[in-house]
Amino acid sequence: MPLRRLRHVTLDALLARELVREEDAATAALIRDLAHVRRRGRFTRAEFRRMCRWKSPRARRLWEANSSARISAVSCAVLATRDERRRIELLTELSGVGVPMASAILTLLDPRRYGVLDIRAWQLLFAIRSVEANRRGQGFTIAQWEAYLAALRHHARRLGVSARAVEYTLFLCHRKLQRGTLYVVPAGGSRRARRPRGGPPACAPP
Repeated sequence: MPLRRLRHVTLDALLARELVREEDAATAALIRDLAHVRRRGRFTRAEFRRMCRWKSPRARRLWEANSSARISAVSCAVLATRDERRRIELLTELSGVGVPMASAILTLLDPRRYGVLDIRAWQLLFAIRSVEANRRGQGFTIAQWEAYLAALRHHARRLGVSARAVEYTLFLCHRKLQRGTLYVVPAGGSRRARRPRGGPPACAPP
């Protein structure tokens, strides 16, 4: 269930009050394990599987379908280009990789410059009127990711922190404020609420 609109709350004020500078321990360990990937210029299938498992373990059947050769070719192209849109386009050519998963891969490889495009972070931004589209935070477009990334980087520069720190703060704040299930149940089907990524709640309701 999307958050209700929050009155008299701005992103600047929320980040000033609730900014989380310390990464979740398990995520920090994974980021350290992947620190060599950008220097090498590609990631392996094993590294790809670890990143996908961190973001969306339930989609395993889809992302496991990618071959080592395919992953190597795509990751080489992703890390060779400086075009942000092209990076996302290339990653989403892999089976099981949508825009949120692609954003997670980039975040784990370079948390200073990237944050995960997450349903929780987006719904919170919508609730405080920092974004005006896609209230549910599902079915993200590349254009929405570009706008989201620009906002993360703007606030990260202003606060002297990583883009990931801004995103993680939003994620934890939403988790604290959420009421009900995270996803809207589709007609004729069911969907379990997603298990949160690591870390304690950080945000008190305004």
